[in-house]
Amino acid sequence: MIFVTVGSQKFQFNRLLEKTDQMVKDGIITEEVFMQTGASDYVPRHCRYQAFYNCDEFSELMEKSDVVITHGGTGTIIKSVKMGKKTIVIPRLARYGEHVDDHQLQLLERFREMNLVFACPDLSSLPDALSCIRNHRFSLYQSGTESLIASIDDFIYSIQALPGSINYETVR
Repeated sequence: MIFVTVGSQKFQFNRLLEKTDQMVKDGIITEEVFMQTGASDYVPRHCRYQAFYNCDEFSELMEKSDVVITHGGTGTIIKSVKMGKKTIVIPRLARYGEHVDDHQLQLLERFREMNLVFACPDLSSLPDALSCIRNHRFSLYQSGTESLIASIDDFIYSIQALPGSINYETVR
């Protein structure tokens, strides 16, 4: 199953929905596709869809999917890669009224560099991306939370030695 999600912001992402729907119609995509269409006004004709899913429904659809096709939203990308899903990311672009700027291109590049997602900045290459992703081996997602906490901890300990500083051990 393929899960297509465009996020929950106020911006449409008709291009992605239309392209995916057309690929199903043309037989390029043969498996079942569920779409979360968000604020888009395109109505899919060949895929099951809903504007928004609650958290449980969203997680269930993502869990059942083999492939997630998503906009360049950080939250959705991280959720998908944490679940070990083969993730294709298509950034929203300002020139199509899909966002206020093109920051999703930069996010996409960073996730691609870490080998966590398959980057598809040009929607016309989505068929190729779907073909390539099947055999691509992605890196496992590793949270940076522990290293961030350790860095903060080290910083707090380092300022303990400064005159007049609070003893960290008594605060703990």
